[in-house]
Order: sequence, then C-alpha cells, then structure tokens
Amino acid sequence: MRTLLALTLTFGAATPALAAKGPFFSLANTDFVVLISFILFIGVLVYFKVPGLVFGMLDKRAEGIQSELDEARALREEAQTLLASYERKQKEVQVQADAIVSAAKEEATLAAEQAKKDLEASIARRLAAAEDQIASAEQSAVKEVRDQAIAVAIAAAQGVIAKQMTAQTSNKLIDDAIAEVDAKLH
Repeated sequence: MRTLLALTLTFGAATPALAAKGPFFSLANTDFVVLISFILFIGVLVYFKVPGLVFGMLDKRAEGIQSELDEARALREEAQTLLASYERKQKEVQVQADAIVSAAKEEATLAAEQAKKDLEASIARRLAAAEDQIASAEQSAVKEVRDQAIAVAIAAAQGVIAKQMTAQTSNKLIDDAIAEVDAKLH
C-alpha cells in the first residue's frame, strides 16, 4: 500500500499542473515550449497545405468508396435482374418439361391402346386362319371319305355288274357309249 502511494506521488509530480514552476511564458517552462512546438507544427502543416491534401485524399477515398458502392448497387441490380430472368426461364422450362412429359404419357397410352387393338386384330386374324385351316382340313377329310366311299361303291358296283353282265349286255353298252360319243362329237 505504501508503494502505491509512493508511486502516485512520484508520477503525480510529472503532471503538467505540478511540473510548471515559474512564469508560464518562459522557455524554462516545458508546457510553454510544448505549446509553441505544437503551434509551429500546426503552422508548418497549414503552410504546406497538409490539411487540404489530407482532406483531398479523404475526399478521393470517399469518392472511390461511393463509386464502388454505386457499382456494387448496379451489380446487385443486374444480378437480381439476371436471377429473375433465370427464374422465369426455369419456370418456362419446367412448364415445357411438364408438357413434354404429359404429351409423352398420352402418346404412350395411345400407343398401348393401339398395340392392344393391333394384338386383338392379329389374334382375330390368326383365329380366322386357324378356323379356315380347320374348315379346309374338314372339307379335305370329307372329300377323302366321299372319294373312299365312291371307290368302295364303284368296286362293289363293278363286282355286282361283273356278276350280272353277260357278253351281249356288254356289247350293247359299248355300242350305246360309242353312239353317244359320236353324237356329241358331231
């Protein structure tokens, strides 16, 4: 605690109010010398137009900052315009994509219906062809049975006629057949 009090008294003596001993307008007074130096320093700065240069530099810097802010605002507005444009284009593209998808779905549905109709028609044609083949095979089988029946009937008739036929009857039938052919030819 004593050390703190001693330090306060020591540094307290260095303060301007306690340091000035004697008349103020004397070169022995450090406060007066510092005041004169400060006034001369300010005078030199004013003489060499340092405040004007500093203010000019500050004005240039302010103008540069203002132009950068204006440019940033312009870029921001341009970016917002581009963003709005791209969002509009994206919406348009999305609408077109939706239209394409719906058209493709409709076309696929129509193609599926057409394929179903084509398949049904193909099945109907094949069924008709199969029925025609069955009918043809049936007619062929009936013809074969008929031909076989005719052949059997002819053979049976030949047997019966051969048993009942005499030479005179045979000659008479031959003569009748020749006469009939002769009549038809002339």
